[in-house]
Amino acid sequence: MEEESFFKPIAHIHNAFSEKFGIPRQSGMVEEVISSIEFLREYRDINAFRGILLYSHLWLLWEFSEHVGRWSPTVKPPRLGGNTRVGVFATRSPFRPNPIGLSCVRLLDLVEDGESGPVLLVAGADLMDGTPIYDIKPYLAYTDSHPDAKCGFADQYKEHKLRIDFPKELREQLKEETAAAVCGLLSADPRPAYQHDKSRIYGMEYAGYNIRFFVDGDLLTVCDVAMLKK
Repeated sequence: MEEESFFKPIAHIHNAFSEKFGIPRQSGMVEEVISSIEFLREYRDINAFRGILLYSHLWLLWEFSEHVGRWSPTVKPPRLGGNTRVGVFATRSPFRPNPIGLSCVRLLDLVEDGESGPVLLVAGADLMDGTPIYDIKPYLAYTDSHPDAKCGFADQYKEHKLRIDFPKELREQLKEETAAAVCGLLSADPRPAYQHDKSRIYGMEYAGYNIRFFVDGDLLTVCDVAMLKK
């Protein structure tokens, strides 16, 4: 008989991502995005975090909680235009046999105060607000980093960046740190790879705002910043 294993979250991540569109395709791409990791009450023992500030980066093991559906042996990666199929195990697609994600983030601080503490502050996460986290482990550069590794089809896209035209009168509607994060997210090009209509207006929700923009070639222009209705 096949055995079933059940995991329960130890924490949830919190940040300014209220929807999936605009979230970086990989962790570490946009360091300006700051997130907090708040633990369930039974895991808030400060002893569980002893020594964690000796590390600069952490691995997060988490759940694709917003993706519902059956897994498929082949998927269509957005970076390949959404038309080319490759094996699911050759991608980081969320539609997997088990909806488990793995991300590497930079550890900024451990906050011990408050009823919800200890809380970890991290940079560069690619998780939506509220995503459940199953485990946290330290990143070890001497064994986890492989500079000579081949990255398949992802190799040709890792340096893909857009130039950003963010008019001053629109940028000033945001806090400085929010504007910096928005620029980082937009430069990574949140559009599906198969969309190249320069007349199309896109909207990305971040930090309570709808950031509207269009793209012509490698230049992205922000055309509106509107506060979302509560």
